[in-house]
Amino acid sequence: MKRVAFHNLGCKVNSYEMDVMQQNLQEKGYKIVPFDEIADIYIVNTCTVTNIADRKSRQMLHRAKQKNPLAVVVAVGCYVQTDREGVEQDESIDLAIGNNRKNALAEILEEFLAGRENPLPAGGNGPDKTLNGTTVTDINAPCEYENMSLKETAEHTRAYIKIQDGCNQFCSYCVIPYARGRVRSRPEEEILAEIRGLIQRGYREIVLTGIHISSYGIDFDGEKAYCGKSRLIDLVERIHNETEGLERIRLGSLEPRIVTEETAARLAALPGLCPHFHLSLQSGCDTTLKRMNRHYTTVEYLRGVGCLRKYFEHPAITTDVIVGFPGETEEEFAQTKAFLEKVGFFEMHIFKYSRRRGTNADKMPDQITEKLKARRSDELFALEAQQSQIFRAYYIGKTVEVLWEDRKQIGGTWYWIGHTGDYVKVAVYDRGSDLSNSLSRVKVECFLTEEILLAG
Repeated sequence: MKRVAFHNLGCKVNSYEMDVMQQNLQEKGYKIVPFDEIADIYIVNTCTVTNIADRKSRQMLHRAKQKNPLAVVVAVGCYVQTDREGVEQDESIDLAIGNNRKNALAEILEEFLAGRENPLPAGGNGPDKTLNGTTVTDINAPCEYENMSLKETAEHTRAYIKIQDGCNQFCSYCVIPYARGRVRSRPEEEILAEIRGLIQRGYREIVLTGIHISSYGIDFDGEKAYCGKSRLIDLVERIHNETEGLERIRLGSLEPRIVTEETAARLAALPGLCPHFHLSLQSGCDTTLKRMNRHYTTVEYLRGVGCLRKYFEHPAITTDVIVGFPGETEEEFAQTKAFLEKVGFFEMHIFKYSRRRGTNADKMPDQITEKLKARRSDELFALEAQQSQIFRAYYIGKTVEVLWEDRKQIGGTWYWIGHTGDYVKVAVYDRGSDLSNSLSRVKVECFLTEEILLAG
């Protein structure tokens, strides 16, 4: 039995795809072991969203080869897709597989092993075999949705469901459309079948994820995704109404323009829909948004937030913000900060702009110094902490429903930890009962930590 170790980098889509690859190898008889153990095969599911992600991908591939020089090291995914030359020249990589062949990993790997002069012995022992460069397997840009289906995940309460791949937005700082290709959507019936199977295995919550889920279905019939007639909302309604036993549906990152009066009202009519909305912003300055090639304005963004707050009592609205984008002046940064203060988020994911080779932003003048990026990001982190505290404090004295996930020791005391529908973390004292994967209503008493509320 060959021992295989996986390491995942990047987004929730990558996590989903790694779970599927791992599942497929287990079904073929491979034994999955932790990445820090000696294995016969190491598989790194790479990321390329920034230059830092590229570097981390290379580091993990090199670490695997150092761990066991006799092992087969496999690079999979986005980094492979965007830097074929670097992959081919990397002596640590034996086999490279692009984003359009992840579901065929087991077959590709077995064909590769069969083609070696000396089969790889179990346990990673035996004579060394020198390969003539890296074997690169079909990394042309993906053109069709790669069918994958998951039976179980590493988490025990919620499961991430990939519903689409690719992106047509071409933001000036982003290389993902080149790594993932154009939008390809998964058929509704396949999504429903996967969810029903996961519900039967005990999952209480599903999270719809993808590279740009707001574009779901536009490749089916050319329908515009941002006119209030989104195929994504149709899909969510079908999942809610046609999957018995599902307690919660959570949405991944949304394009701001998808949130209209109609879509907000339709979502609010679904009791199982979690009031937790990640609306990607990136900048609160229209001039900066235009340079970023984002396809909305701050007015449109604020209108979408207003629709959600009209139809949901206290929705959790989260976002991404990039500081130090090329040409960002002090005035533009001040506009962004003022806009963030005006919206009032539950959480903000703040990133310092990272130059990415192959993007338009990399060629832009007036690149911002790292020192200035750090100062601006520190300001926004302070604002984020303040807004998060205000959002959580709203629930003190209120009764909330929590999906309990696991036990955790804090300050020497054991607690059960879970999340509300809007993804606020809540704790209760561990009194000996197994609460794992159960839902219950509890009254919030106070803060246990800065990020966790304590309930009675």
